[in-house]
Amino acid sequence: MKTAQDIILKPIITEESMAGLMMKKYTFKVAKDANKIEIAKAVEEVFPGTKVKKVNTINVRGHERRQGANSGYTPSWKKAIVTLTEDSKDIEFFNDMM
Repeated sequence: MKTAQDIILKPIITEESMAGLMMKKYTFKVAKDANKIEIAKAVEEVFPGTKVKKVNTINVRGHERRQGANSGYTPSWKKAIVTLTEDSKDIEFFNDMM
């Protein structure tokens, strides 16, 4: 059994993810084997007072990187965009970024 901290790894802070805050959309890097139900429960557990409306997940492929003559790939990872309900409490961590 995974804990909520094992599922939600870190927030993603980009221009596009910050634009989604107005619509109560928050972006996180999550565990690759986590499903949408586990992600929703983990967000509600880590951030009390939030209610998840829906979760969209994206598998991000690793990018090719070169170091001189050698080439390789960065690790692949999973991204989750979590939409909260209208009456849900905001996540304070992201509000400090704006």
